[in-house]
Amino acid sequence: MSYRELVRAVPLPFLLVGLIARLHYPIMPIGTLTLLHTATGSHTFAGATTAAQSLATAAGGIAVGALADRLGPRTVGLTTAIVHAACAAALVAASTGDRPAMVAAAIAVGLSQPAVGPMARVHWARLLRARGHAGLLPTALSYETTADELGFVVGPALAGLLTAALGPAAPLSAVALVAAAAAAPFALFYARTAQPRGSAASERPRGGPLVAMAVSAAALGAVFGAVQTGVTSYAAEHAEPGSAGLLYALLAIGSAIAGIAYAWLPPTLGDHIRYLAASTGLLLGTAGLAAGYAPLPIAIAVAGFTIAPYMISAYALAERLCGARGTATALMVVGAGGPVGTAIAQAVAGRAADAGGSAAALGVAPAAALVALLVAVGLLVAERRDQAGVRRTANW
Repeated sequence: MSYRELVRAVPLPFLLVGLIARLHYPIMPIGTLTLLHTATGSHTFAGATTAAQSLATAAGGIAVGALADRLGPRTVGLTTAIVHAACAAALVAASTGDRPAMVAAAIAVGLSQPAVGPMARVHWARLLRARGHAGLLPTALSYETTADELGFVVGPALAGLLTAALGPAAPLSAVALVAAAAAAPFALFYARTAQPRGSAASERPRGGPLVAMAVSAAALGAVFGAVQTGVTSYAAEHAEPGSAGLLYALLAIGSAIAGIAYAWLPPTLGDHIRYLAASTGLLLGTAGLAAGYAPLPIAIAVAGFTIAPYMISAYALAERLCGARGTATALMVVGAGGPVGTAIAQAVAGRAADAGGSAAALGVAPAAALVALLVAVGLLVAERRDQAGVRRTANW
C-alpha cells in the first residue's frame, strides 16, 4: 500500500493541520525542563516536576479517550485544546513564584494535553477498517510516526531557538499558541469521521497483551525522558541552555527517515518479528549514548534511526493483539504508557545529572531499551507457545 492511497483516504487539510497540531507535545517537556531549571537552578526539581507533568499527561490521555467516547471528540478536543493553552500560560506565570505553584501548573499542563497523536491513530484504525482497507494501516501508522518525528525535529529546535532569542518562557508560550490555533481546529476535522458512540470498537481489549504493550511504550518513553534530561544537562554544562532543544531534535531526524522507509518493508515479516528486531535496534542505538564512542550530537542522530521502527511495530502489534473491537482503548492506553516511562526516566535521570552530569543521565536510556527488548522476547515466546497449543489441539 502506498502513501498516495493514504492521502486519498482523508481530506488534505486533516493531514496539514494535524502536522501543526502535534507540535505542542514535543515542545512541552523540553520547554518545561528549561523554564523550571532556569527558574530554580535545580535539575532534580525540574526533572521531578516534568516527570509529574508526564504522569499527568498519561492519566489525562486515558481520560480524554474515555470522554471522547462519551461526549464526542469534537467537544473534548476543543475543550482540552483551549484548557491546555490556558494552563501553559499559567505555567509561564507560575515560574516567577513559589515551587508549589510551578508543580501545580505543570501538572495541569499535562492533564489537559489534547492527545493529538493517539487520537489520530485511533481515527486511522477505525476509518481504514470500516472501508475494508486494513492492509493500509501499517502505512497510516508509518505516516503518523513520521509526523510525530517531524514534530520532534521542529518542536525542540523551535524551543531552542525561542529560548535563545526570547528567553526560557518562550517555548511554553508557543505551546499555548499551538494548542489554541491548531489543536482546536484539528479536533473539528477529526470529529467528522469519528466512530459513533456505543459501537463495538469501544469495547475493552484483552488485558494481558494490553499491559505488555503499555510497558513497551513506557520503555520508549523512558528513552525520551532520559535523552531530554541528558541534553538539558549537557547544554547547561556548556553554558548554552538554548542548545538543548536543538540537540534533542537530532533524535527525531533519523527517526523520521526510518519512519518513512518502514512502510516499504515486505509484508511477509510478522508483527512479532518486526517488534523484536526494532527492540534490538533500540538497545544498540541507545547504547551509543552512554558509551561515548562518538560526539553526543552524532550519537543522538544515530540512535534516532531506531525510534520510528520501534514505535510503528509496537502500535501495529498492539492493534493486532488487542483486536479490532478494542482498538480505541488499546491505542489510547498504549499511548499513555509513553508519558509514564518518560516521567520515571526524567526523575531518575534528573538525579543522575545532579550527581554525575549529562553522561550519567544519558545512561538511563539503554537501561530502558533493555526493558523493551525483554518485553519483545516475552511476547514472541508467548506467541510461539500459543501456536504450539493450537497445533496440539488440531492434532487431537
